[in-house]
Amino acid sequence: MTLHTLFVCTSCSAVFSHDEADDRAEGNQLFLKLLDAQKNNSTYNTLNIQSDSCLWTCKRSCVVTFVCPQKHTYHFVDLTEDCTTDLLQFSQLYEESQDGYVLPGKLPGKLRSHLLARIPPTPETRA
Repeated sequence: MTLHTLFVCTSCSAVFSHDEADDRAEGNQLFLKLLDAQKNNSTYNTLNIQSDSCLWTCKRSCVVTFVCPQKHTYHFVDLTEDCTTDLLQFSQLYEESQDGYVLPGKLPGKLRSHLLARIPPTPETRA
């Protein structure tokens, strides 16, 4: 089985600076909410949700990145805790897609306006 990973920047915050970020940072709150939602719904057990201290999009609060070998990478920005369901729904579409490409019109709810980048797989890993 291919490992699908969702990286969540835990220091992202519209309120705190990177140096001040702690457990109250919005990125950390989103991370915790995603883990809780995953724990309560076995549909999302195949998604590897990981924290990252910085995804280098500091001017854009609450960012996440979906990655998987041989698939497109998606980087979403300016998210809130309200995006938890949309992110988990996207994870299903992403996992079901052979190359990770999800049509823009299929992006769940709020994610449509929060996609910053879709990066193709590197040539040496394309199927």
